[in-house]
Amino acid sequence: MAISEIKKRDGRIAKFEQRKITDAIHKALVAVHSKDGKVAKKLSDSVVKILSKKYKERIPSVEDIQNIVIEVLKKKGYKKVAQEYYDYRLKKAELRELKRIFEIEKEPKLTVNALEVLKKRYLLKNEEGKIVETPANMFVRVAKAIADIDKLYGGNVRETAERFYKVMSKLEFLPNSPTLFNAGAGTNFGLSACYVLPVPDSLEGIFNAVKNMVIIEQGGGGVGFDFSKLRPKGDIVKSTKEVASGPCSFMRVFDTATDVIKAGGRRRGAMMAVLRIDHPDILEFITIKSKENILTNFNLSVAITDEFMEAVKNNKKYELINPRDGKAVKKLKARKVWDLIIENAWKRGDPGMIFIDEINRKNPTPEVGRIEATNPCGEFLGLPYESCNLGSINLSKMVKDGKIDWEKLKRTVHIAVHFLDNVIDANYF
Repeated sequence: MAISEIKKRDGRIAKFEQRKITDAIHKALVAVHSKDGKVAKKLSDSVVKILSKKYKERIPSVEDIQNIVIEVLKKKGYKKVAQEYYDYRLKKAELRELKRIFEIEKEPKLTVNALEVLKKRYLLKNEEGKIVETPANMFVRVAKAIADIDKLYGGNVRETAERFYKVMSKLEFLPNSPTLFNAGAGTNFGLSACYVLPVPDSLEGIFNAVKNMVIIEQGGGGVGFDFSKLRPKGDIVKSTKEVASGPCSFMRVFDTATDVIKAGGRRRGAMMAVLRIDHPDILEFITIKSKENILTNFNLSVAITDEFMEAVKNNKKYELINPRDGKAVKKLKARKVWDLIIENAWKRGDPGMIFIDEINRKNPTPEVGRIEATNPCGEFLGLPYESCNLGSINLSKMVKDGKIDWEKLKRTVHIAVHFLDNVIDANYF
């Protein structure tokens, strides 16, 4: 007698569908690098055969079927597949328990636009490109992955995960995109939003920075660079007896690589390029975006020094310094350069300015190194290889009866800081 019905976990009787068994076995096969659909069908046929014999008088439960699937896989010599199937079964059970705890049978209230963005960029997809999680599932995935860090410090993971889920699903707090993309997703991508990478004055060093940038951007992060160490255009390269092309030419390499990643990624790459005001190529840097479609993935910032500001104030010239040997090569009128920055910022929005000497006077770790660059939007000042974890609190959700709900804001801030602190441990650097 053929199996026609199954008993679901909630007690409901549903139509038996062999296809679901075949699909589950196929997923387990794929996970251990076997994609033969015919094998999955043969194995599910064996499962159905056993079910038909064993359950003539009663309806099998979902658990009964899963147990037989594992039994068949082991008997047929697919021990690794059986383990993968079992592990997946545990994960599904864990997800159901989290859903029960968090009471998330209803999806978060999201706008149509928000749902479109989530579908396009954030929700996990399978190998065929089909979405395999809902917005609620995404928040559970992230909450669980970040809350698990509490195990290291003796915290209550379940309670922490519930708090994290609630503030995210209610859109009271959200972490940066790489955390939503990658936390609990089984990837080796980082969870930080932004990084600062050094760019040494060597071909190997420059392209190592390009490689690191590509890896970061593939996971959804943004990068800031200081190009001030690169020798200026026309300077001699001793190893080849040729002349250097300068930092602006190498910025195009970074920009092109980002275009390639952007074409196949979940969101466009973002970068910040910094160049010191006393670099010999500063005029080219200030005006480089005066034409359309140049360095479209970069924001630009001129690193302004105290010396330059004094020269602007007193209407004097200042020196341009070759970073290769520290020697002065030329002098420029400070106010003319100042006006050029303002004019181009007005025309194109670039370059901006960072007051690099003032920044380093407030550097909290001067013994570790000097701050030279920011992240793409300028809110994070980092040493080489440092990264930042960003999060946003939705202040519109902190209002009650037209007034700020200070207790709710306090509670949300504490949860948000706890979350971002855990991201540091959960991160893949």
